[in-house]
Order: sequence, then structure tokens, then C-alpha cells
Amino acid sequence: MSAWKLRFSMVATLAAIFGLTTLVFSAVLLYVGYFSIITVGVLIVILNVAQWLLAPYFVGSIYRVKELKEGDNPKLHQMVTELSVKSKIKKPQLMLAQIPLPNAFAYGSPLTGNRVAVTQGLLTNLDDGEVEAVIGHELGHLKHRDVQVMMVVSFLPSLFYFIGYSMILSGLFGGNRRSGGGNGGYNALIGIAFMAFSWVLTLFTLYLSRLREYYADQHSSMVVENGAEKLSTGLITIVEESKRTGRPNNKQAKNNSACKALFISDPDRANRDAEELNTSKYINKKDQLNETLSRQPTSGDRLLEIFSTHPNIIKRLRALQELSHTSNSRLS
Repeated sequence: MSAWKLRFSMVATLAAIFGLTTLVFSAVLLYVGYFSIITVGVLIVILNVAQWLLAPYFVGSIYRVKELKEGDNPKLHQMVTELSVKSKIKKPQLMLAQIPLPNAFAYGSPLTGNRVAVTQGLLTNLDDGEVEAVIGHELGHLKHRDVQVMMVVSFLPSLFYFIGYSMILSGLFGGNRRSGGGNGGYNALIGIAFMAFSWVLTLFTLYLSRLREYYADQHSSMVVENGAEKLSTGLITIVEESKRTGRPNNKQAKNNSACKALFISDPDRANRDAEELNTSKYINKKDQLNETLSRQPTSGDRLLEIFSTHPNIIKRLRALQELSHTSNSRLS
């Protein structure tokens, strides 16, 4: 996907999310009490802002994240410093997540500042070039303010879900006070419609999340020399090692799923991605990459992608290959 098409898709998706939200929200204000809806909306906004501000502490706790001092890994710090300069952003705080899964994520809030965390599994299993490309991807998220954008967009489905839930309860037990309780059934039906609408907004939000993964991949290819190929082989390694690590215990699996949108690769899809890549068939990652690029995702793969925070692995590798060709043509 070209840069302008990617930007247009993201803008169009954001416009659709906010446009639909405004339309439906305005309609409900005309139907039910203004103050009750505003109260619910304000409460949801407050809860989500509080969650955003405190999220770094929550993430740090479940992934056992600690600050990675410069003396502990000077090479990695130098890498982050140089890529931050190329990205034209302030160097984020470098963190180490003490979990075996090979992965990385960017996060932060005004209370903590921006942070990039790499897992011990990532540093162990990827080579320096692949780690550099992964860091470039995470810095792309920070440059594009994805943490803030996704926070704002993600609270909208919750808002409409709780409004719908409140209207169902009102319809079942209280009716419509303004009309003496005669419209309780209508309230319940509208509440169901609101909950269905929250599901539609969730699909838009997931689509936007996948677009921003592509956008961060694109950033990595721009700031890292031969970044598209390095990130491609890095993603293959992450999938292979995530599958090999095996399914964690129930508590850790829940933790991984809770924040999987942050990761560069969805750990819940590792087995599925490994099947698509035929990871057991090849020893050389470049041979495996070339064979993967010759295939197309199946209809089932495309359907599953609709409900995923991350792009289908084959589509993602093909998009990176296009970036690699574009970069090479500029150099030649």
C-alpha cells in the first residue's frame, strides 16, 4: 500500500468513526433525556482518560517491565538514540520486559512520558539488524501518536455499549420517565441497536489499528537501512519463536491478550501465523520469505483478519516487500 493510500485510508476511517458516532449520538440526544446521556458519556470519558494516564503502570506490572540502563546495553541505547534523531522525536525511555515472548511495544502517557519496551525474548532471538527494524517500527508509533489516537478511538465503542446497556435496563425496569413509562420497550430496542452499533465501531477501530501497524512498518523502512527486509525476517523470527515458546500459563495468556494491541506481533495468532508461513519447512529465513511472498492469504485468513488488531502476516510481508522495492528503486 502506497504512502498516500495508507494516509487516505486512515483519515477516511477516522472520519467514518467520528462521523457515525456524531450522527448516532445526536439522534439519541433528541430521543432521550439530555442530562442522562451526557452523564454516562462524561463518566466513560473520565474512566478512559484515567485508564490512559495510568496504563503505563498497569503495563509495567503485568509484563515485569524495568528501565534498561545505558550501561546495561549501550549498543541498544545507541540504536534508539540514532533512530530517534532520524525520526525527529525525543528519545523515549528504554524499557525491558522480562517475558520470554519475543516482542516489543511502545506506550506512555503524560505522567510517564513515552516509552519503548523490548522483551528479553526479542533480544535473545533476533539479530541486531532485526532488532533495529523493530525499534524503528515502535518509534513510528510514537511519532504518529498512535497511543493517543487509539485511546480516543477505542473509548467510543465502550461509550455506546454502556449507553445501550443503560437504555436496555431503563426500558426493562424503568420505562421512559418523560412519557410515564410507556416507551420502555422502545428504549430497550434502541439500547440493543446501540450495542450493535458499538460492535460496528469496534470493527472500524480494529481496521484503524491494522492500518497504523502498516504505517509504523513504513516508518521503520524509512529510518532503518534495508529496514523493510530486516523487519520482514524479524517478524518471521518473532512468529517462529512465539510458537516455539508455547502457550503460557492461563494468567500470562490473559495478560498477553489484554495488551496485545500494543505488541508488534499478536502472540495469540502465533500458531496461525506459523501455519501460514510454514515455519517448520525452511531453515533460511530469506528463502522462507521469498516463498511466502509468492502466496496469497486465503478467504478464511482475510475473514479472521477483520477481527484482529494486526494485519494478516502474508499481507504484511507483501506490503513490506513493496516498500523494499520502492526503496531500492530510489537508490538505483
